[in-house]
Amino acid sequence: MTVHYDDLFATGKGPNAPRGRVARGRHTPGKMNSLESEYATQLEYQRLQGEIAWWRFEGITLKLADDCRLTPDFFVMLNNGELECRETKGHWQEDAKIKMRVAASLYPFRFIAVHKIPKKDGGGWKIIDF
Repeated sequence: MTVHYDDLFATGKGPNAPRGRVARGRHTPGKMNSLESEYATQLEYQRLQGEIAWWRFEGITLKLADDCRLTPDFFVMLNNGELECRETKGHWQEDAKIKMRVAASLYPFRFIAVHKIPKKDGGGWKIIDF
């Protein structure tokens, strides 16, 4: 197996890799990361159990201003027909919080952040309203 230096740098493992948090690059549209994939499994379980009516990964893009858009990770329809935009993040950057607040002020959907609760703390998902 050949390991490229760029791969080591991107994962924070290499002789010259930066310490602390490492930027993982831009998100590939339409492709879930591991946290999104895990949450999608939770949403599908909720749909099959009749707890939600429908969900879609990156189902909509909202225009917030000229050259500023937000594509929530998940667009969810509750059984009562209400729609929610759900964003999963391991770590929140301030610009992402601002975008969610602006979107919540412009659109008639519920905007929520979804954080994974570590197993050592009981597991599950924490929902935070914007």
